Amino acid sequence: MASKVYPLQMEIAGNTAIWTRPDTGDSPCSYPAPTYSAVKALFESVLWGPDVLVEPVKAEICSPIRYHSYATNYGGPLRKDKSVKDGSNYQLYATVLTDVCYRLYAQVRPNPRKEKMPQTALEWDRRTTSPGHAYQEIFNRRLTRGQSFASLSLGWREFTPSYFGPFREGTKVCSEIPDIVIPSMLREVFPAGYRSDWRAVYDTNLVIHQGVLIYPERGRRCDQ
Repeated sequence: MASKVYPLQMEIAGNTAIWTRPDTGDSPCSYPAPTYSAVKALFESVLWGPDVLVEPVKAEICSPIRYHSYATNYGGPLRKDKSVKDGSNYQLYATVLTDVCYRLYAQVRPNPRKEKMPQTALEWDRRTTSPGHAYQEIFNRRLTRGQSFASLSLGWREFTPSYFGPFREGTKVCSEIPDIVIPSMLREVFPAGYRSDWRAVYDTNLVIHQGVLIYPERGRRCDQ
């Protein structure tokens, strides 16, 4: 029997964002809207727990889509061995989005895969008659208070939000945006959920229609 799902929603805005297209290599370019896994991560940054599944439903674009060239000094592990040894950085160029605002929607359900849960999560799961409903209630309280489990970011860690919280009255969907077809969009890289192996999954032929991107349903992630 299918478990009951509970809706979640939040608004997030910021000066800069990047939802990296993996096919753009060492000069990354952003998708025009957040990926499924990025939306999932934003909800889980407010409240995370391995005993529930957070499943993004759609993203509403609430500001015009504007691209901008961006450069930063990269000092991460993908440098050449000599650069790492010498402590040298290099300039990384990217194409990012500016002045973004989104209204995000998801749903939450109990995680049926108990075998990989930590003991603390199993104990909480046994004490809770409805983990999905409990998550929804706690999430909404934390969102209203501006609390988070982890720092929220709009793609890269340095792209912090200027606002995250409940929907604001003045925020409107940019329904005048022309339709945008996305032939292939990275969905997620851990499709089996908590503590699973890496495997890239893509959605194809997505369309941003009247400022709204709907993420395709794929059933429960544990069945993929």
